[in-house]
Amino acid sequence: MEKNINVSAKALIPFGVFIGVYLITGIVLNSKGVEMAFYQLPSPVAVIVGIIVAFILFKGSINEKFNTLVKGCGNENIIIMCIIFLLAGAFSTVSKEMGGVESVVNFGMSIIPPQYITVGIFIISSFIGISTGTSVGTVVAVAPIAIGFAEAAGLNPMLVIGATVGGGMFGDNLSVISDTTIAATRTQGVEMKDKFKANFAIALPAAILTIILLLIFGRPDTLPKVASHSYSIVKILPYLFVLISALCGLNVFVVLTGGIVFSGIIGIVDGSFTTLVFTQHIFNGFKGMLDIFLLSMLMGGLAAMVEKEGGINWVLLKIKKIIKSEKSAELGISAMVSLTDIATANNTVSILINGPIAKEISEEYGINAKRTASLLDIFSCVFQGIIPYGAQVLFACASIKGLNSPFDVIYLCWYQYCLAGFALLAIFVPYTNYLDKDKRAERKIKNQSI
Repeated sequence: MEKNINVSAKALIPFGVFIGVYLITGIVLNSKGVEMAFYQLPSPVAVIVGIIVAFILFKGSINEKFNTLVKGCGNENIIIMCIIFLLAGAFSTVSKEMGGVESVVNFGMSIIPPQYITVGIFIISSFIGISTGTSVGTVVAVAPIAIGFAEAAGLNPMLVIGATVGGGMFGDNLSVISDTTIAATRTQGVEMKDKFKANFAIALPAAILTIILLLIFGRPDTLPKVASHSYSIVKILPYLFVLISALCGLNVFVVLTGGIVFSGIIGIVDGSFTTLVFTQHIFNGFKGMLDIFLLSMLMGGLAAMVEKEGGINWVLLKIKKIIKSEKSAELGISAMVSLTDIATANNTVSILINGPIAKEISEEYGINAKRTASLLDIFSCVFQGIIPYGAQVLFACASIKGLNSPFDVIYLCWYQYCLAGFALLAIFVPYTNYLDKDKRAERKIKNQSI
């Protein structure tokens, strides 16, 4: 298949329209005091607007353009990604309904000493984020409990909520069933376990530094009363099964299907739901992923149209004038996904938009694909966790009574800043190079052949 040689800045207009519609709608609704303003317009509808603009601007017949759109929507990676989204949604919903999230929270609260409650909130949020693959769901589940402990212990509620958001972003960034992980790995063509290892080398030091800071500055004035919390270790096992089996390299479809069945059996045996209700929970999980399913599919179609028209080639030509080395290429990828997340307030959208361009840059400058996937996920999560109009911060702030400004919480989201710092350190002082030894070996062979 011949590589597309078209180059056109005009081809990027549909992308710009999509982002513009998304951003302007959020700004207007926010100015009118609408809650969750940046999430009122369904993202798939905004993509449709961009696709309509592409049909108007691009050359060729309607049938030709429609064929390109459909081929992009039906791309193998896009379809695989969409099916994984559905299974991840089903697993998350079934596990929650059988009491998994509640057991994780209560188990954590039962074993963590009261004097370390702020650190405990961060760790619990991290585990729930990794287990469920959703930072928003983590914040919604943990924030009310965290506020209760903060009030009982005389802690700064903003610091405790900042730890909750940070833990959620840590888990979301590393989770093998997170939509950001799925999007990052599929757009770059890498295994989830490899991306996890690349991420972990950066996220773990950031988490450790955050824990140290919380131990120093998050000690309670008074120790809260130790309350008994009911939990079931058995209900935590499906999460461990999914995490461990995915990291061992088991096929992701087998992992998620096994997790759904595992959670379903536990829920049916303990009476949390009947077999019929179990199937309904699976379907509800599918429906919960409808937005991201449609968004991914339509974005794949729009990206194919933009690429055929020469939009991606135009971006690459411009970037090559700025990027001179592997380090600057990594910085460029990080900056692109960060700016897109700031504009869209959606880390998955920002990865899907920048994924194809990041892949081209990586291949051009010899960046390991798993490192690129890691950078896309890390920097989209960093900014998603600190923008004042992001869902994570908005839900977190909603749990604090009398909060003056979301910025009172944002500056205490220490994990996100630590993560950004270690990610930049890994670019300028590549202490994670040992993860790329396979890539270096390829280069050595290539150089010897030359």
